[in-house]
Amino acid sequence: MSSLPDVSSPSLEIQTNSKIKKSTFPNLLIGLLYLAPSIILFGLFLFYPMIRTLYLSFFLTDGQGVPITFVGFENFTYLLQSKSFQQSLKATILFVLYTVPLGVVIALFLAVIANEKVKGIGFFRTMFSSTMGMSVAASSVIWMFMYNPAIGILNKMVTAVGGSEIQWLLDPKYALFSVAVSTIWMNTGFAFLILLGGLQNIDDYLYENAEIAGVSYWYKLRKITIPMLSPTLFFIVTVSLINAFQTFGQIDILTKGGPVESTNVIVYSIYKDAFINYNVGSASAQATILFFCILFITILQFKLGERKVHYQ
Repeated sequence: MSSLPDVSSPSLEIQTNSKIKKSTFPNLLIGLLYLAPSIILFGLFLFYPMIRTLYLSFFLTDGQGVPITFVGFENFTYLLQSKSFQQSLKATILFVLYTVPLGVVIALFLAVIANEKVKGIGFFRTMFSSTMGMSVAASSVIWMFMYNPAIGILNKMVTAVGGSEIQWLLDPKYALFSVAVSTIWMNTGFAFLILLGGLQNIDDYLYENAEIAGVSYWYKLRKITIPMLSPTLFFIVTVSLINAFQTFGQIDILTKGGPVESTNVIVYSIYKDAFINYNVGSASAQATILFFCILFITILQFKLGERKVHYQ
């Protein structure tokens, strides 16, 4: 009668490991083949431009963007000392502060009321999310007419209550906030839809138990809805922050960075330096600074914000 092989022997373990490695390699190759289209697209349109931008930020360039002279960190030093760039940085930070908190709160409010099970609520859900179907250009043109000092509906409302006409897009005091309001309106549809989906994924038994306990609506909102919705809120806040730093279309259509550079956010400043002033080195340095700012804020968001996220 033959004895069973010793499974704990080193030779059998080596043979087993070699078989696993032989079977793993074809699977790895097949996986890479499936990923090849994505790797190529990301390499061509994401990684290469990012590396090229970082490279150009250390050079003075000609009008075609060809590097001429290596200047090291001089582009960054000049930007940090430039009042124009400091104004762009200030405008960007203010724009983010205007749009992200208020936009998330409005979207959350609309999602909470649209989650109620009442007759005809589907119509309101469609209306609240309808801004997703409009392009930035079309939305900006609509707001441009609304902000028009002569024929705009906003000034007609102001004058109707006894106020004086306001130069919404021509006055530095109102221009940035006016663009922020239009941006909130454009982005509310996406945030609303995501938050509504998160609300509908919360188990009903939690609310049923709360009703049996006799707690108030606000208690359920604070202790059940917000904690269970925290992963979705974390996602929306993170995406909204990144999008706010990258805002361009509505700035270009509504104000073109004016008046007096009050709406000249960093992304628009990059566009002007690269495609109007043909100073690609400075534009690349600004893009690099913006990239690391977004990276730092995103990491900070994950480090601090994710602690308060409650996963089911």
